[in-house]
Amino acid sequence: MRYAMAIDTKKCVGCSDCVVACQTENDVPIGHCRDWVVEVMDGTYPELEMELRSERCNHCENSPCVRCCPTGASHYSDGGIVLVTKNECIGCSACITSCPYDARYVHPDGYVDKCTFCLHRVKKGMQPACVAVCPTKCMYFGDLDDPRSEVSEVLKKRKYKTLIPEAGTKPQLYFLI
Repeated sequence: MRYAMAIDTKKCVGCSDCVVACQTENDVPIGHCRDWVVEVMDGTYPELEMELRSERCNHCENSPCVRCCPTGASHYSDGGIVLVTKNECIGCSACITSCPYDARYVHPDGYVDKCTFCLHRVKKGMQPACVAVCPTKCMYFGDLDDPRSEVSEVLKKRKYKTLIPEAGTKPQLYFLI
């Protein structure tokens, strides 16, 4: 089992419902976030293109944050999801420094926090909160090892990219283009 998420950059409208759903579902403190929306402009006027992306932890197969954690608080869980065990985290921020996606923050209680793909929901057969609330249905989640999962199906049919592939992290967050 390998969990992954794909986001359709042609359908995302940048509404940030995913951000609010995550903050609510996971009791994220005001001023912090586990996911965010990025607007990228490319080209030269008048040939401009805009891409909207809902970004978060990439739950990498080769996670530098897991490798550098001195206490083992950052670790792989079910389906390759990268988690932080808050009572083992000493808040040293080594994982924050090592993450090429800037996907972690120090929680006001002193531990590092990040997206969990809402594993607590997934274990109950539910979608991550961000996927469940998306009004344009631009987010796909599931098991890459299941060829019939929604995420596997969409990745077979569409062109996609990952962010910073040269980092060698093997991210499990895909952007449909």
